[in-house]
This record gives sequence, structure tokens and C-alpha cells, in this order.
Amino acid sequence: MKDRSAFIDATEVAKGPIISVMVLGAFVAILNQTLLNVALPVMIVDLEMSANAAQSLTTIFMLVNGILIPITAFLMEKFSTRQLFLTAMSLFAVGTLICALSFSYPSLLIGRIVQAAGAGIMMPLLMNVILSLFPVDRRGSAMGMIGLAMMFAPAIGPTLSGIVVQSYSWRVLFYIVLPIAVIDVILAFFLLRNVTKLTNPKVDVPSIILSTFAFGGLLYGFSSAGEKGWTSMEVLFPLCAGTLIMVFFISRQLKMKTPMLEFRVFKYNMFTLTTIINVVVTMSMFAAMILIPIYLQNIRGFSPLESGLLLLPGALISAVMSPLTGKLFDRIGARPLALAGLGIIAVTTYMFSSLTDETGYYFMMAAYSTRMIGISLIMMPIMTAGLNQLPKRLYAHGTAMSNTLRQMSGSIGTAFLVTVMTAQTARHLADYMPAAEGMTDQQLIQLENLATIEGINDSFMVATICAILGFFLSFFIKRVRPADEEEVSSSEQQEDGQLTAAGAGKISLENR
Repeated sequence: MKDRSAFIDATEVAKGPIISVMVLGAFVAILNQTLLNVALPVMIVDLEMSANAAQSLTTIFMLVNGILIPITAFLMEKFSTRQLFLTAMSLFAVGTLICALSFSYPSLLIGRIVQAAGAGIMMPLLMNVILSLFPVDRRGSAMGMIGLAMMFAPAIGPTLSGIVVQSYSWRVLFYIVLPIAVIDVILAFFLLRNVTKLTNPKVDVPSIILSTFAFGGLLYGFSSAGEKGWTSMEVLFPLCAGTLIMVFFISRQLKMKTPMLEFRVFKYNMFTLTTIINVVVTMSMFAAMILIPIYLQNIRGFSPLESGLLLLPGALISAVMSPLTGKLFDRIGARPLALAGLGIIAVTTYMFSSLTDETGYYFMMAAYSTRMIGISLIMMPIMTAGLNQLPKRLYAHGTAMSNTLRQMSGSIGTAFLVTVMTAQTARHLADYMPAAEGMTDQQLIQLENLATIEGINDSFMVATICAILGFFLSFFIKRVRPADEEEVSSSEQQEDGQLTAAGAGKISLENR
């Protein structure tokens, strides 16, 4: 019987079972997050929480994720694939059980922290395993499977959550997730193999501390800005402190021979370009995820279930398209997909910038579904195109950096777009006020709703500009060979040159 703890070369291992087990783990982690968002109002009433306390259940999950993801590069070089995934999934399962049994806010918060400690490791680890298992010309198809998990979980999450909380306790949501997590742990124990080589780096405690406070401070500041405003000390202090600590963290990493998180990945131009595009696209993508539910539920009076059903077809379409997009990426590269995808996103986002209080439900469903086609064309291909340029020794650092910046850009995008909406709503309301004299309370509410719609439209216009910026940057994407090959070619050419020079010298001596 083979030792499952031993390292196995990628050419000798069955890839299907490994990827299936890890994709299932990523899927259930993302599903868990989307289920909770819809259930929060019900949980507030049941546990007698304040709105801020309920929001902290989402914030703490994001913070722990954001703190752990940068450390995953170190963890992936220190511990085997099997050790890390089994630990991550076990933590997630235990956290889910704590949440399901919680009868108070503190116990629920502890459960969310334990869940996030496991979930934060999964996505970077999965991407690193794919880079290790598959050659460059087959990575698109493999990455498409990650896209399937990323898209399908949000597709069914809000609708499933809406159905459950209308008829049952919110705890049922965690009892749905728990058996899937436990089954995945069992499957991982029997099927998972170690396919990433370990370098056994030393633990650098100062780097871990600096990383925790740098990324934690920035994420908390940005996630709070949309609600509390950019001038609040609760926003300014963590942002300033996080920025200052980040400077020390980056400086320390650049001086270290084996850093915890390698910032030299940005020396590779295609990785840098695709990372910038990914950040811009993520900020634009969050516009629809945040603003459409606000418009549907707060302005138009649709239920959370109706809101989820509007988003369902688009998310399902993108989930189905993700593996197909991966295969297209292997054939034609990232640039055609990025240009087509960002073109679709720019047009459909612009369509959402002219909402009224009578915009049709099915028109919005069609526009959102089309927009999700564009997103499915770009999300994984762009990230894969950048990671393909990195040498093998930087795979762990590249995946950790990509996922960290995705997390950061999501928080920044949410805060920025909500701020634009809030500020523009106030400006439009001030413009309407001279005509508000003598109006009834009902008419004033309608006026406030119109101002809010205008604020949402302005926010979508900003998101459109982000998409157009990404579109133009995509013209510079090109296919590149992995840096390992380039370095080998360069060294071979150098050796050939030395041999040629030696041969020429020998002939010259013989002629003499």
C-alpha cells in the first residue's frame, strides 16, 4: 500500500480525485458565506443582536481570511498538501458545527472565526496544487473547475438561503453545510496526495505579526468605510496604521533571503499586469453584488428570495461557462477572452447606470445574466495568465499574492462604491429639496427613493469606468513562457556561447 504522506511526482498521480476533493472544499466554503448573507436579518431577531453585531459576523470572517491568505505561501512550503488541506477542512467543519449549535452571539462569533481559519487556506492551496499538477497548456481547463466552484456556490446560495429561512431555523443552513464538509474530510483522507515540494522555511514571527496587523488593519478600515464614512476614526486609524505597518512588512520581506511572502513576484511583468486587471475587475464586479440587492429590496420592495432568484440565472450560466472558458484559454490565450469579457461587462454595467423606479425585473435579470457571461470569460483566465509566467519556486507566493489582492480589492471596491452611492444620494436629495415643500410624507419617501436610485446609478457609472480601464489594459496581455524555461534557455545559450568561444580559441591556437 502506498504511503499517502509521501510526495508523489505530478506525472505519476491521478489528478481527477485530488482536484475533485479540493474543489468540493472550496465550493462548500464559498457556499457557506453566501448562505449567511441572506440569513442575517433573521439571525438578528432570533439572537437579539444589533445590526453592527450581525455585520461583524461577516467582517470577522473576511478579516481572518485576509490575515491568513498572505501566510499561506509560508504554510504551503512548510506543510504537505495533505496535512494542510485536512487541517483546513477539519477547522471549517468544527467551526460550522459550533455555528449550528450556537445560541448566543459570542459562540456564533467563535464559530465564524474557526470557519474562516480553515476557509482562508483552501483557495490558495487549490490554485498552487493545479499549478504543480498541470503543464501550462492544460492549466486553463483545470482552473475552470475552480471557477465552477466560485460561480456555482453564489448561484445557489442566496436562493437556497431564502427558501430555508422562510420555512425553517437559520441553523439549518449550517446543518446543510456540515455533512458536505465532513464527507470532504473523509474523501481527502483517502484520496489526497502530496504533490507540492516542501522547502521547510523557518518561522519568522515578526513577519507573521506585521502581516496580521498590516492586512488586518487595511481590510477592517476599508470594510468599515462604506458604513461609517472615510472621516471616521474607526476607519482612518486602522487604514493609517495598516499602511504604516505594511511598509515595514514589505521592507522586511525584501531584505530576507527566504521571505514569508515574496513581493519579487511583481518583477514578472505579465503577473503584475494581470494582477492589476484582476483588482480593477473585482472592484467593478462588486458593484452588482452590492448595489442590485439594495435597489431591489430597499427601493423596489422585493423579498430576499425574489432578489436571489433574479441573480440565479446569471450565476448558473457563468458556472456552466467556467470550464468551457478554461478550455478556450488553453487554445487561444487570455487576451481575446479578456477583451470580449470586459467589453460585455462595460456595456452591461453601463446599462445598470440608468435604473428608474419602474425598471423591469426581467430586463434586469437578462442584463445581469449577460454581465455574468463577461465575468466568466475573464476571472480565472486572467489570473492563470499571470501565474503561468512565474517559476515553480514562486507558485505558492503567486497564488497567495493573487488571492490577497483579490480580497483587498473586494473590500476597497465595496467601500468605494457604497461611498459613491451615499454621497451622490445626499447630493441628489439636496437638489430635490427646493421642490419638496408642501409634500406629504409618502411623497417625501418617494423623493428619497429617487435620490437613492440616482446615487446607485452614479455608482454603476464609476464601476463602468473601472471595466473600461480593465478593457484597455487587456490589450497588453500576451502569452509568455514560464520563467523557468526562459532561465534554462538563457543559461543554455550562455553555455553554448562559452563552448563556441572556447572552440574558436582552440582553432586560433592551432592556426598559430
